[in-house]
Amino acid sequence: MTVRNWTRPWLRHPKTIWLRRALFQLHLASGIAFGLYILMMSLTGSVLVYSNELFRAATPAPILSTSSRPRLTDDQLAAAVARLYPGFRVTRILRAVNPDEAVDVWLQRHDHSNDQRIQRLFDPRTAADLGKSVPAGIWLISRLIDLHDNLLAGPTGRKVNALGALALLLLALTGLIVWWPGLQTWRRSLTPHRGLGWKAWTWHLHSSIGFWSFAFMLIFGVSGAYLSLPDPFQNLADRIDPPTPANAGLRLVDKLIYWLAFFHFGRVNGIGIPCSGPGLCDQTTKAVWAIFGLAPAAMFITGSILWWNRVLRPRLRSTRAPNPRR
Repeated sequence: MTVRNWTRPWLRHPKTIWLRRALFQLHLASGIAFGLYILMMSLTGSVLVYSNELFRAATPAPILSTSSRPRLTDDQLAAAVARLYPGFRVTRILRAVNPDEAVDVWLQRHDHSNDQRIQRLFDPRTAADLGKSVPAGIWLISRLIDLHDNLLAGPTGRKVNALGALALLLLALTGLIVWWPGLQTWRRSLTPHRGLGWKAWTWHLHSSIGFWSFAFMLIFGVSGAYLSLPDPFQNLADRIDPPTPANAGLRLVDKLIYWLAFFHFGRVNGIGIPCSGPGLCDQTTKAVWAIFGLAPAAMFITGSILWWNRVLRPRLRSTRAPNPRR
């Protein structure tokens, strides 16, 4: 069969092509296998578009000493802290630019095979314990970042994220092929319509979200794979354009990788394209990224409804139906 004879039925009547049916099953199986993972990454990613704003909101005002006593030296402060926390040793003392601001002290205790580390704030004049140096809000945001970047599992979690990014690309590409309804009806598949039953409306909603978010899916997938495993991308770039002293910092492949990282997060503030500095353009870009970042979550929810109606529900009914031979 020639390419022309193969593409003609694909363009006009795609549902009759066996490859389309096979890709539909691949799309369905991939969505089931990676659905919960993609849901989690979608929700956390959209929230972390505003990570800088969240950190600023969670950062408390600095605590200043109100005592009139002379400021303690590092040795005096360490000795006072050691009396408050017996068994711990001071490993680091961090002072702010303002000498009256609370001092961040790191402590560590080795108990058998367990290392316990804490960070506390102390008054620079009285050595009074002022509480944790890392507020609960900062800790929570940091854990959320670690969950999104590493699945709370370090390098192993980052490798899993690379596979997840490839799974997202697989879902996006197979979904686009499955979405194609034919030349005569493709415009009607761009948006869900009224007057349909809720099952058909859910299918059209699932398809339209996938179509309009397809470019963002590619961005998130490719950039997510790069951020999880950058070495293969850098090796490919070096193969395409080998680095030399003459092209250092000027290679197009380096610029593409640079933009790939920024596009993943939607952080264009201060880098000139399309915004220059904070303001309405920067916030609009973040809002667009946050909204389209939720598209995989919406696809999972609508896809799960479709899977329930088309696969699980009929199977449950068939298992519950009485056997006529009994």
